[in-house]
Amino acid sequence: MKPASMLAVSSALALCLSAATENDWPQWRGPHESGSIRRTGLPATVGADTLRWSTPLPGKAGSTPVISGDRVFLTSPDEQKNLLLLCLDRATGKVLWQRTVGVGDKDVGRNNTCAPSPITDGKRVYALFGTGDFAAFDMDGKPLWSRNIGKDFGSLGLMWIYGASPLLLDGRLYLPVLQRKEVPPDYPRFDGNPQRDSFILCIDAKTGKDVWKSIRTTDSTKESSESYATPVSFHGPDGTELIVVGGDHVSGHRLKDGSEIWRARLYDKRDDWYRIVTSPVIAGGHIIASGPKGQPVVAFKAGGRGDVTTTHRAWDFREAPTDWSTPCVLDGHLFVLDGQKRVVTKLDPADGRKLWSGKIPGNGPIWGSLSGADGRLYCHDEAGTVFVLGAGKEFAVLSSHAFSGEAPCKGSVAIGHGQLFVRTAKAIHCFGKP
Repeated sequence: MKPASMLAVSSALALCLSAATENDWPQWRGPHESGSIRRTGLPATVGADTLRWSTPLPGKAGSTPVISGDRVFLTSPDEQKNLLLLCLDRATGKVLWQRTVGVGDKDVGRNNTCAPSPITDGKRVYALFGTGDFAAFDMDGKPLWSRNIGKDFGSLGLMWIYGASPLLLDGRLYLPVLQRKEVPPDYPRFDGNPQRDSFILCIDAKTGKDVWKSIRTTDSTKESSESYATPVSFHGPDGTELIVVGGDHVSGHRLKDGSEIWRARLYDKRDDWYRIVTSPVIAGGHIIASGPKGQPVVAFKAGGRGDVTTTHRAWDFREAPTDWSTPCVLDGHLFVLDGQKRVVTKLDPADGRKLWSGKIPGNGPIWGSLSGADGRLYCHDEAGTVFVLGAGKEFAVLSSHAFSGEAPCKGSVAIGHGQLFVRTAKAIHCFGKP
């Protein structure tokens, strides 16, 4: 084959692979761990004309659906408190199969045991629950392995039930368990043992066996030791790091053994009740993490060692920070949602400069995180109203659609194959172009 022909074939293959990758939403924050996907052709409006199908669900949950090829996966409890993994046909919404992973759903505050989102690599799908039940299945629902993290390491000591989603990276699952060290008896899954370590666990995705466990220390007290945040990977100047946030700090860890490379304190104030919900994001070459309850969104420069709280702090954003919604990175910009005030702010992640802000109409909180694609942002509020927002030069509400009587809605919008997937307390809905 001539060099020019080989180049053409190679380019075509690369385009096909890129298109395939950009069609799927394999884990909670999408294919790039950013909350966005490089995909066009999505519906610019949500409404009766773009609603493709709706499928009733057996229970409410804060987890977000994931998409792989022609399949949609999501977790849910049922009326008997079983913890289920469901597989739906993406084109029709038909339930293809469901599997029971554990038993013992429980509500604590606004959370339940179905908060972690499933993960898929296109060959297997993984489901974790707040009970510690963790299992893998092939794409047709055949069980591959199962275990219970709580039985292996002690029940998970978090006030509002464990809620982080694992990160899947290069055949390994990275699971943060950042919890209270001295767990009181009134915690939801107290097992009689008051002592807990916080740790990061690396699991072989194929076998379910531990690769390593790394203790992650903190000087935080009580609930401030707890984190509901999913880790992200950062491809920095010294290789790939695992970025973890919780216990008042953000830290970088080696993938080979979980050892800590650097850490930074997010805020000066100390408080017993500063649990962290928002996951870290990577934007503008910086590692960005958010403090809770009015504390700032903070960006740190890469390449540090040890305590980099002062030396590598790049900028912070205090005007309308986020308490529970993880920021979204879209088209090189950072979008921060204050879910309590319903305010979205667009920032330049290189220097933290504010470009615009706007308020999403309506009342009540927005518990999920922003998802982005095709120059637009997508989210829904607790009441069940879905919004399409412009992400361009100025804030704009492009469209909205209310699902009456389907509250509370807590997850985030998933995007795949030109479609939007919205999970409410009653059903999962798919929007797409007519």
